[in-house]
Amino acid sequence: MDMISTIKGTLFEGIYPKGWDLERLKYCVSQDPTTICDRQGFWHPNFKPVPVQNLNALAVQFGHEIAMQIKKTREDNRELILILPVGPMEMYDWVVYFLKEWNVTCDHVHGFTMDEWSDAEGNTLPSDNPVTFRYAINNAFYEPLGENGIPKNQRHYATKDELSSYSEIMEELRAKGAKQVMVYGVGRACHIAFWDPHFAMDYESTEEWLGATHRIGAMLHPLTIEQNAYLTFHGNYIPMTCYANTIGPGIMFKSDYAIGGCDGILGRGMSWQGQTLWLTLRYGKNPWITSSFIPTIPGKMLFLEELAGSCQIINPH
Repeated sequence: MDMISTIKGTLFEGIYPKGWDLERLKYCVSQDPTTICDRQGFWHPNFKPVPVQNLNALAVQFGHEIAMQIKKTREDNRELILILPVGPMEMYDWVVYFLKEWNVTCDHVHGFTMDEWSDAEGNTLPSDNPVTFRYAINNAFYEPLGENGIPKNQRHYATKDELSSYSEIMEELRAKGAKQVMVYGVGRACHIAFWDPHFAMDYESTEEWLGATHRIGAMLHPLTIEQNAYLTFHGNYIPMTCYANTIGPGIMFKSDYAIGGCDGILGRGMSWQGQTLWLTLRYGKNPWITSSFIPTIPGKMLFLEELAGSCQIINPH
């Protein structure tokens, strides 16, 4: 007796992403935890999952990876397109630390926030509202870098007016030799940015889905709303919106390199990213699982090693 045998006719049947194959999901989460890093056929040769022991170590390594991309492109006299999430946030303290220690000037960096809360029309809150991703990234990353930081005219935010121009700006920079690096976390519903599973219904083919660059006022999936309620707002739904502006696969998976992570350990034996981690690494490319395309591009995916075994069914007594 499990979800597969009991879901029919339930309220959850209407919420669960229709394109998710529960039998495939069961296969993914039933694997031996020690095999989590075993290479799969659909992985890019230069994609690597990296287990990390604890949250502090993950924040340092995550920050170091981002800072090294900034440092290396500076040394190569190359522009850098840096796609940035708001969360996890601890890594930005370490990015700032390393860049200041190395005395790296960041005027070659072009920052693009990957998403933002919105209403159905794509309108966003004022930038001085602490709820906004714009406020968070400014205070955690851009401003602490100080005078050697990223110039203000090279900071781009996922507002209704700016997001639609992201792809064009990035293409112009890439045409001049810029490197595109995406930083990401993976959502409960396996989204990257706010590209949720049900968006797959709107595209006739995987190729069409992969070409989508962004959405303005995208309706969020219930699993995404629930995740953000407890991770960001202490379980409170009211400060949230049910829509967001977000970049899409047509930007994300054109990246030359990606740095991501899964740190979803809540304590007392609880976690929320174990299933997400296994689906990302094992399910295989599927538009209903956005993160399943992460292993198809070069990069490192850092994860708390505890997550690998968190899907194992144990006796609670």
